[in-house]
Parts: sequence; C-alpha cells; structure tokens
Amino acid sequence: MTTTEAATPTVPTFADRDKVFIGGRWVESTGNEWVDVVDSFSEQRVARVRTATAEDVARAVAAARESFDKGEWASKTMEERATVIDAIADGLQARFEELTAIGVAEVGVPVGVSHQTQQMIGGLFRAVAEVARNVSTFEERPRMGGGVSRIVKEPTGVVAAIIPWNGPIGNIAFKLAPALVAGCSVVLKTAPDAPLSPCVFADVVAELVEQGRIPEGVVSVLCADREVSETLVTNPDVDHITFTGSTAAGRRIAALASERIARVSLELGGKSAAIILDDADLNHVLQTLPMGGCLQSGQACIALTRILVSKKRHDEVLEALKAAYGSLPLGNPWEPTNFLGPLATKHHQQRVLGYIDIAKEDGAKVVLGGGVPEGLEKGFFVAPTLLDGVDPDSRIAQEEVFGPVFSLITYEDEEDAIAIANNSIYGLSGAVYTEDIDHGYEIARRIRTGTISVNTSAMDFSLPFGGYKQSGIGREGGPEGLKEFFEIKTVHMPA
Repeated sequence: MTTTEAATPTVPTFADRDKVFIGGRWVESTGNEWVDVVDSFSEQRVARVRTATAEDVARAVAAARESFDKGEWASKTMEERATVIDAIADGLQARFEELTAIGVAEVGVPVGVSHQTQQMIGGLFRAVAEVARNVSTFEERPRMGGGVSRIVKEPTGVVAAIIPWNGPIGNIAFKLAPALVAGCSVVLKTAPDAPLSPCVFADVVAELVEQGRIPEGVVSVLCADREVSETLVTNPDVDHITFTGSTAAGRRIAALASERIARVSLELGGKSAAIILDDADLNHVLQTLPMGGCLQSGQACIALTRILVSKKRHDEVLEALKAAYGSLPLGNPWEPTNFLGPLATKHHQQRVLGYIDIAKEDGAKVVLGGGVPEGLEKGFFVAPTLLDGVDPDSRIAQEEVFGPVFSLITYEDEEDAIAIANNSIYGLSGAVYTEDIDHGYEIARRIRTGTISVNTSAMDFSLPFGGYKQSGIGREGGPEGLKEFFEIKTVHMPA
C-alpha cells in the first residue's frame, strides 16, 4: 500500500459540550459524566461531551410526548414541515467546514472523503423534503357495501432514533428528516464514540426553535451509553424505535421493544458479496470494487467484503486486486491526498486485527496487509488486507468485520456463486460484474439482498435502502423511508 506521513499532524480541537439537548434547548444534565472524543490519528483528546443520565432520557421522552400529544408540530401541513427540513439543510451547510473536520476526528475518515460526504448531507435532507411534498396523507375510497371511507396517514408518534458512530450526520438525515417531516417528535440517541456532529445538528435545531419554526419538545439529542440507552427503548411513551447498528444490538432492541409491541425499524449489519463472472471486464471491476469496499476504511455496513471469482480467473483477479488495494493512499487523514485513514477507536482496531488472526487460524492466506502498516504505528490503523483461500463457511466469510479486510472466495459455476452469495445471515448490499448487463440483472435478482449493483458501486441514499434477513427491517430513503413514520387509519363515514 502507499503510506504517507506528516511530521506534525494538523489536528483541530473542538469546544466541549457541557450540557444536554432536551426539547430544543441546551440544559444542565442531572449527572456529571463525560465522554472523551479522541482523534484516531494523533490519539489526542479533541473534545469532551456531557453524557445523559437515565433521568435525562426520561425528561427528553416526556418533552417529546407532551409536544406530540399537544399536536402543534404534527398538525402543521406537510409543506410547512418540509420547509423546516430545508432550513435544517441550510443550517448544516452553513457549518460545512466544521462538520468536515469533525468527520475526520470522530471516525478517522480522510478529509477529502469527509468533504465529499458532507457535501451530500444537505441533499439528503432536501430529498426527504421533496418526497414529502409529493405525498398525500389523505384519500377517500368507496366501501364494498356502499358509502365512502377515509384513509389517513398519521405520524407514528414519539420516535427514538438510535444512530451509530460511522457517519452520524448522514444517519440523522436518514432518520430524523423523515420522522420530523411526517410530524413525529424525536429523541436522538448518539453513539458515545461520535457525539460532536449530532451536537452541531442540535445547534441548528436550537436556532429554529428560537425562531419559532420548531415547537419546544419536538427534538432532543442525547449522548448515552448502552445501559442508559435501554431506558429509552423500554420507555412506554416511545411509540417507534429506529436503529442503525450491529445485528447483535438490533436483536436486543427488537427483543426489548417486543415486550410492548413497539414499532421497530432496523438497519443492521452486512457481509456483502461481489460476484465477478467469467466475462467481466477487469477494468470495470477495478474502477469500483476496491474503493467502494474501502469506503471509510471498511467501516461501512455496505462494504463488499466477500469477493467471488471462478477458479478459472482466480489468479488473474487475485493479482489485480492485490495491486489495486495496495495502491490506495493510506496515512494521515488530515492530508487531502489520502483515501484511507485509521479506524475510529483503539478497541475497534484490535477487534479487526483479531479477525485477521482468526482467518489465518482457519486456513486463509494473507496476500496483502494483515496488520498495522509500517510507519503508522501511532493511530488506529489497519492495512487493507486481502485474504485468499477463504472457506465460505468460515468466520471471516460469515461475520461482519467492519474494517478493510476482504475475502477472496472461489466458485465452481454461476449457481455455486449465487449459493455462496446467499450463504449469509445478512442481505444488505452486493454487486455483480459482467459484460452482459441483462444477465447481470438476472443474477442480481437471485441474490437475497436489499441493494445490489451491476458493474458499478453506485450509492444513492435518496432511494430506498435496507436489508433482507438479519440485515434489518424496513427501509430508509425515498417514499419508502418516509412511509416508515406513518400509521394508517381507516375512518368509516356514514353511507
């Protein structure tokens, strides 16, 4: 791989956040616990954020319940709420440079990648607003026995939105924008590893509350650990839980919510497969697969981490991918020329390295990477790692690693490739590479996954996104994502 070092990294610091955001206002917490935000390159603390207590969570839910039941926000028209979503997009774009820097510090994403990500955020909010403007929440239908009934879409109520540390501001767009435009009141629970960008979102909301454009109580933003977060999930005044994170955490949330039959939307893990068919142009593969798989240093649920190739083309593909992954610029994330940076935390780095050791114990061969890159011992780096001879049933092929670790798996024929791709508890993303686009589409239809690309690594989160099997329940993006936040009521009128 290509590594670059900077003698003195340019690592900014950020203002500490000594309050919690409840009901649209920054207020004192009932506790005195803090979380450190650590830059994953310099390993320096760059900010501290006050964490919420269980009492703070209860206060936020009570504020959301009161605001929703009062109906001031929910009774606004869809157009009025969509205009506010546009204003949130404007507010976030006004703090573009700050959010770009926070993205580097919180996740280790190189500044150039963070810059591109932040450029999309305003568009994601505006896409939700535009969808909302074209959604009708009322229609009349004739009844079979005569007369007319009214079908009404109503907001699901108080929403607990729980987001992960990889891409927090994007996850806010996926969850809070549709929840708010639907008329819900929302308590956002952020990950302790990445609380700063949600604080910026809270600042933008606070300005709109001051202007009277969002009523008090409608939005709260809290950073909390797992134990405190469970009090949010189990609070009986929470009507709907929307969660993005690991499948294990999703199972726990679903189990807790099931005790009171609360509505649950889950966007969970992935172990996505890229099938390289024998007629594939390797240039097309190399244009998209390596960079797409290494997005955020592999810290992405959609990463294509299982690469399926026939025995016939194995050697050719192996050498090409080895060169491609090895040439990706890796190093100081504050240097704009780098594409790969460190992982988000020391703990996560050790977890990913542990999976590489497990793969080797199970018989896989490391043909690239396999550890900490030389010269980058400081910072939480893991080299892009390509494994060969991977058994499709082994742990490295079945479990989500969430790092730049890729398994090359050989198949006998197309039927075998499809079977291997579907041999997973997950079904989130995927890809097919072939020069016969129609045939690629046929193969794509047979893969049990929520999103799949043919000869590309296209991503458009304004379109429906979500998983099959244990990759989740429900969809985010597009009209389908907005639909998650509506209840359907049928009102029978007299004939």
